Amino acid sequence: MNPSRLRRAGIVAPLWCLRREEDHGIGDTKSLRKLIDWAAQTRVGFIQLLPLNETGSDHSPYNAISSIALEPSYLTLEEIPWLTEEETHQARVDLGSGPLHSSAVDYEKVKTLKRRYLRLAFERFWIEKENNQSYQQFCEEEKSWLQDYSLYRVLMDCEGGNEQWEFWSQQYNTREKAHTWLQLQRKSSPHEVEKNLRYYQWVQWISFQQWKEIRSYADERDVKLMGDVPIGVSYHSVDVFFEPEWFDLNWSGGAPPETVFKDDPFAVKWGQNWGVPLYRWDVLEQHDYSWWRRRIEKLTTVFQMFRIDHILGFYRIYAFPWRPWRNAEFLELDAHEAAARMNGRLPGFAPRADDNQENAKANLADGDQYLQAIIKAANGAEIIGEDLGFTPDYVPDHLKSLNIAGFRICHWEINDKEEPTLPENYEECSFAAYSTHDHPTMAGLWEEFRRNAHDPDEDVRAGAHWNLRVLSRCAKQDLPDDGHYPLYHEGLKWGLIEFLLQTRSRYAACLITDLDHSTIRFNIPGTTGSHNWSARLNFSVEDLESDPSLQEISQQMKSHIIHSLR
Repeated sequence: MNPSRLRRAGIVAPLWCLRREEDHGIGDTKSLRKLIDWAAQTRVGFIQLLPLNETGSDHSPYNAISSIALEPSYLTLEEIPWLTEEETHQARVDLGSGPLHSSAVDYEKVKTLKRRYLRLAFERFWIEKENNQSYQQFCEEEKSWLQDYSLYRVLMDCEGGNEQWEFWSQQYNTREKAHTWLQLQRKSSPHEVEKNLRYYQWVQWISFQQWKEIRSYADERDVKLMGDVPIGVSYHSVDVFFEPEWFDLNWSGGAPPETVFKDDPFAVKWGQNWGVPLYRWDVLEQHDYSWWRRRIEKLTTVFQMFRIDHILGFYRIYAFPWRPWRNAEFLELDAHEAAARMNGRLPGFAPRADDNQENAKANLADGDQYLQAIIKAANGAEIIGEDLGFTPDYVPDHLKSLNIAGFRICHWEINDKEEPTLPENYEECSFAAYSTHDHPTMAGLWEEFRRNAHDPDEDVRAGAHWNLRVLSRCAKQDLPDDGHYPLYHEGLKWGLIEFLLQTRSRYAACLITDLDHSTIRFNIPGTTGSHNWSARLNFSVEDLESDPSLQEISQQMKSHIIHSLR
């Protein structure tokens, strides 16, 4: 086996959730540097982050306003040369103790504060800009995406920060109008408009600098950073606004109906409508997938490995003929009524369903062509495919043939005797886990099933008992005969982690929140609100080295990793 592909244990740690003693209300690159130190000491081989691209008003990392631009909130203010130590301290004072110690990120306050101090730093930089060759070189080398991005951000400022371009002023609500508007602005206020554009280019220059330094830091310590590539891009993004030729805006990508989302009647009836536009793959092919190649090439300047979210969408994707804001309109309609309202169009798989052998073969051929382009652009970076959901039979073998590791959720991997699949029977080309960022922690899973074991619904009770039995078998823990299941405890935790690490899977990862029995959720699919994408850890990255209980957990984790991955 290639040494770069030796089995690795990992930790899933969305950046915003990290704490450090001097942060500014959100995890940042300095927090991650400290976590890398911990990972190296604990023999954790990779840290899985969620997408880092700049987000809009809903702050979801899967709904970014750019497929390339990085989120400025993750910048470490102390490492920006044009800010003083006193000013970065004052920034913490300005933020107030609430956001600093809250259990969740206050995005509005954090983003407002960081923008204010970034502007202050830029004003000082602007005086000496002509002497900074690194900045000038960055702007020149990245102009293929950077110029459109900076204009998009300036237009957002004109609209009070609103990224929903279809509601922008008629002066600039299309690509052509935006370019015309810019030409007029350059004639009337050349210095002002140039400075505003350059500010956003400067922010990205600083962002890529900090992240490249983090990449080097991780490389030196043999800790890999794992990125994340959503299958789609936001409808309200610089990509769709300035490069609409790549996208079919008449359809919105999503996922088929699932009864698991019992609290979301629309998802149960119609499916999940993510609102991401579909790709015009024929047009992308004519241009040698240049948009995708650029996206992946920029991603791999930061990440040594990355996950493709909903990789099933490369084969076929569930599509809606309406935008998500219309979902409620269709909730009470049947298929006939919905079709009448949409001129005969209904949700379904695009370009075709796997409903016969010919269609399945065509979808497999499409997926192979598109993923081959991704692999080529990745230039050796390790690829993981999130293939959970309604997975066609041909996908696992195809991913394996491409050396793309698919997901294996341990308590879902059951043999023909209704027992957990033994660790030695896991496919090597796979990624083992109990949870992704969309699922409860190990403690959360156990406690949820323990509660459901007494649910009035017989099916819910049966499912809970079954899952508790599977988890306990994985952890090699006995269950009581009387049905009074114990609270989640240390034996369960370490038993589950040991099982996970002993699988033959190339990668095995648990959530960082699994370390301290937390039940914090990072995202609850089918729901919207501030509870998603904002939860912060109960401990700081410094606590990992100074708190005796966390030190003991780290030592046990290290021991299990050394024992299992030797």
